[in-house]
Amino acid sequence: MNTHENTTDLPKADVFSSACDSRAALQHLTGRWGALTVAALQLDDAPMRFGEIRRRIDGISDRMLSQTLGQLERDGMVVRTVHSSIPPNVDYALTDLGKKIAAPMLALIGMLEDELPQVVEAQRAYDDAHPAE
Repeated sequence: MNTHENTTDLPKADVFSSACDSRAALQHLTGRWGALTVAALQLDDAPMRFGEIRRRIDGISDRMLSQTLGQLERDGMVVRTVHSSIPPNVDYALTDLGKKIAAPMLALIGMLEDELPQVVEAQRAYDDAHPAE
């Protein structure tokens, strides 16, 4: 639901306010499937079909991918293109806004992968100090 007549009516963005539209967009982007979807589309830097995205993101269901792509499309991060062919095919690509946001997300993913040994060590130390009851 669009709560504003036009973009000039928008108050200053404040993701910490529950009334701010940025909060939902942030959740769509930073949730597990949103981040992986944006990253997958950025890695190839070319339009991808639904099945290609699903194969790239291990563990995502068709329903969840469809919902995620719809949310990202609504937020202006992804564009869905229907090609009139027989059978018709659809592909997805990042918009300029989506590419702008995907770059730091890929940097964060790379940093996390580079530092994974430290993360795993921290998890083991925590688990050793806090045994499950």
